[in-house]
Amino acid sequence: MRRLISFVLEKKKVRSKALAIHFVTKRKISTLHDQFFQDPTPTDCITFPYDEHFLGEIFVCPKVAKEYDPKHPHRETALYIIHGILHLLGYDDLEPKARARMHKKQMKLLKAVDLLKCSLEP
Repeated sequence: MRRLISFVLEKKKVRSKALAIHFVTKRKISTLHDQFFQDPTPTDCITFPYDEHFLGEIFVCPKVAKEYDPKHPHRETALYIIHGILHLLGYDDLEPKARARMHKKQMKLLKAVDLLKCSLEP
């Protein structure tokens, strides 16, 4: 995952490489989702941006990834991390146009990771 994070930050030309990623349970992600977004359902990832010195925190739920894509849960988790990094860099997915732009960026980055054969499997 460190290689993935470094690759994405390098591709996006981000100078600061300081961020935190927390892998959490469905219960924890549901609690955070409810606490900060008033939605008690489990979600894939939640981000909390900070500043240019410390980009922020990404909370990722690997169980959601495994349920969504049981054959490739590590790749799905990598997608959640890419998605979270994009959020920390200011991308948004609330409006349809912004969501499409963000989706296009994250899939392009995931494809680049796949092409470089960065090992996403343990």
